[in-house]
Amino acid sequence: MSSKPDPDSATPAPALAPAKSYSSRLFRPKRTALPRDDARRQGDISSLAYLTMGGRDAAVAFLNAENPALGGRPLALATASAEGYARVAAAIRAWSPDPAAG
Repeated sequence: MSSKPDPDSATPAPALAPAKSYSSRLFRPKRTALPRDDARRQGDISSLAYLTMGGRDAAVAFLNAENPALGGRPLALATASAEGYARVAAAIRAWSPDPAAG
């Protein structure tokens, strides 16, 4: 007798789990969308800072830095409420460029 298994009578190999595709790593779980009013305030305060402060870098630095006078990060405060938006907008309008920065 031959020691070779008969290919016709051999049991099939167990199926392997499908490999995760590259595209499945590109998608993240669905997140809750920012409420419409919050998104509007966030966009408005970002635009105001950009136009008033002379560009993206200064606006982003101001909006994302902790501000003790305002009691938090300006972007978070302005996004959270109309009162916060008014306080941050007033601070942006009162802002003047640092003369030493030239």
